[in-house]
Amino acid sequence: MKIDDSLKKASGLATGNIEAKTVKNGSAAKVEAKIEKGAVEKITLSTRSSELQSLETKAAAEDTFDAKKVEAIKSAILDGNFKIDSEKVADGLINTVKDLLTNK
Repeated sequence: MKIDDSLKKASGLATGNIEAKTVKNGSAAKVEAKIEKGAVEKITLSTRSSELQSLETKAAAEDTFDAKKVEAIKSAILDGNFKIDSEKVADGLINTVKDLLTNK
């Protein structure tokens, strides 16, 4: 069976080398993509997009958990001193199920 590019050509979708650059312009960012045949596609991103990228960068830089607390729990488990409060676990599960049911 011969595989060729006839589907790509027929669909009109860009294939091959694509160069992209971002141009910031006050309230919005524009992305210009130059496709190998010389056509230029422009996409405009809102300021929300820039804000989201900023938040993602900040979140990646911050610790997502308390390393000291995790280490304390690990050592308590290894020492056999870790106690599980079954009432607290049950309450947490019930609250989660309530939240899931009311959000639907």
